[in-house]
Amino acid sequence: MPVRRLLTILSILLLAGLLPVLLVRAAPFLQGIENWVADYRVATLTPARPQQPDIVIAAITEDTLARFPYRSPVDRAFLADLLRVLEAKGAKAILLDVLLDQPTEPEKDQALAASIRDLRIPLVVSHGGAAEGLTEAQVAYINAFVPAERRGWANLVKDNLDGTVRWIFPGKPAPDGHWQAGVVPALAAHLGLGPPTVLTAIAWRGRPDAATAPFRQFPAHAVPVLPTAWFKDKLVLVGADLSDRDRHVTPFRTAFAGNAGILPGITIHAHALSQLLEGRTAPEQGVLLAVIAGLIAACLGLVLGMVEISLWLRAVLGLGLVAGIWLLAGPAYAHANLLLPQIGPSLSVMLGLWLTDIWRGRQERDQKRFVQAAFSKYLSPALLDDILKDPSKLSIDPKRRDMSYVFTDVAGFTTISEGMDATTLADVMNRYLDGMVKVVFAHGGTVDKFIGDAVFALFGAPRDMADHAARAAACALDLDRFAQGFLAAETEAGRPFGVTRIGVHSGPASVGNFGSDARFEYTALGDAVNTAARLEGLNKYFGTRVAMSGATADRCPDLPRRSIGRIVLKGKTEPIAVYQPLTEEEARGAFMRAYQQAYAAMAAGDAAAVELFDELAVLRPDDGPVAMHRDRLARGGDSDLVVMSDK
Repeated sequence: MPVRRLLTILSILLLAGLLPVLLVRAAPFLQGIENWVADYRVATLTPARPQQPDIVIAAITEDTLARFPYRSPVDRAFLADLLRVLEAKGAKAILLDVLLDQPTEPEKDQALAASIRDLRIPLVVSHGGAAEGLTEAQVAYINAFVPAERRGWANLVKDNLDGTVRWIFPGKPAPDGHWQAGVVPALAAHLGLGPPTVLTAIAWRGRPDAATAPFRQFPAHAVPVLPTAWFKDKLVLVGADLSDRDRHVTPFRTAFAGNAGILPGITIHAHALSQLLEGRTAPEQGVLLAVIAGLIAACLGLVLGMVEISLWLRAVLGLGLVAGIWLLAGPAYAHANLLLPQIGPSLSVMLGLWLTDIWRGRQERDQKRFVQAAFSKYLSPALLDDILKDPSKLSIDPKRRDMSYVFTDVAGFTTISEGMDATTLADVMNRYLDGMVKVVFAHGGTVDKFIGDAVFALFGAPRDMADHAARAAACALDLDRFAQGFLAAETEAGRPFGVTRIGVHSGPASVGNFGSDARFEYTALGDAVNTAARLEGLNKYFGTRVAMSGATADRCPDLPRRSIGRIVLKGKTEPIAVYQPLTEEEARGAFMRAYQQAYAAMAAGDAAAVELFDELAVLRPDDGPVAMHRDRLARGGDSDLVVMSDK
């Protein structure tokens, strides 16, 4: 499988698998639906269990409150007596979910305080602070009334989106800095159960049947007259079960109307305690599960999109996959305790199918234009000739071969082009590039590509050329002549244009059609190609228009040239020789002979090089290499080695 095809498939999988996960979590509407369908499974498919044998709820009901002269606060003497009775009946531990945050009748308050203090069995009393909405006076009172070792935060953790209780509150630091557990973890700690210290999902306990509650519950005022056996060795949770107070939305609301889905806080605590007591864990729709489910669903959509079937059948099967996700979710929860996400994977299936269809549609369109597009992409008549003679050259498999490379670029043209209107810019660039291409073709080269105003040409591919280096060097000189003439003509016409800089290098690289069966590009890749491009850019530091590497120059012994230096390119450790190719006329001139003498002295470390370059600067102050070396020598340079800190 071609790399590009593989990367496309991976991109579709990642996009279709992960985008819906992010979308569901970012969109409250979608997250609300995901929560609702998960809650519905909890409400309707939680496995039935026998009534919990070790937990009893002593509920403060309307009938209980009717026995007192006032409804609130709950009568303290009654609570004091209830704690003592439960202890006498052999209760194993007690959770008192009543907030004792204000004084009532002094004698009754003292009685309850004594019961809390003197109780010999584990007791946890609901506690709150300023963060829970208590005033300073209430906080001070409850702290004085309930000993620290008897306290547990009364907090219930509710989903910010829909207010549903789904987690056990583990606890938090008290104002004095020490860790204080929630009421259920605090009681679990007294029982040696290993309380949770992080937010933990509630594993709701299923009903034995539709008519039986998961926990035995008795009116608190009836406890004294009920059989002792009903409380002996039990965990007794004391709290309100009223129609208008301390009721909270739970997942059961999705399937049951009224108070059957909005439970008292004490019942929610019973579910949480039962979970810890029995060692059960609740399934959670965490990010990892959502990502895995999304990627699997996206994969199914992608596979369906790859199958050669009609559009209508693909749509029907796509809907079938979505339906399968929804049908699988129920058994996964009921039998494997796995709460699979449904909205995200459903979107992943459809998105994966849609993206695959778009991709395959583009492939098919590209394949229909394959032959025409292939020929039109190659600008070199030589390449066109080779393809017509040997269609195998359309193979996507690259080959490594020795070649020469020419890079050109117009200095500052981006800035210049901003001052031109679109029509003028198109006219200038078309005439310039047309002339450059003709020069390349005249030397038997292949124009690989245009990069804006830059031209990249190959010599030695697709056909072998024994003299590719000489052709590239000669082409560079002719390109320079054309570009200089073009610049002069444009300047005379009042149109600004930049100097064309050219880099030439030779060496091995991989060349061929890189891409897929339907879309590819004939090009060369490798370090040698990068070196040619970097030589073009270095012209601005050398003050030259054409820079040629020693690798090219060594293969053209008869080509006139002058040495620029041994250059260490940025990121490299070994220097390469760089030359400026010259015309015969330039090479025969007295200035170039003097330059070669000065360069030889510099390369040999001769101090006389300083004076020689000074003399050259007087003769030709605008010569780039002379200015560069004169400046280097003045700054302490003692050889022709130039280490580049840029490019």
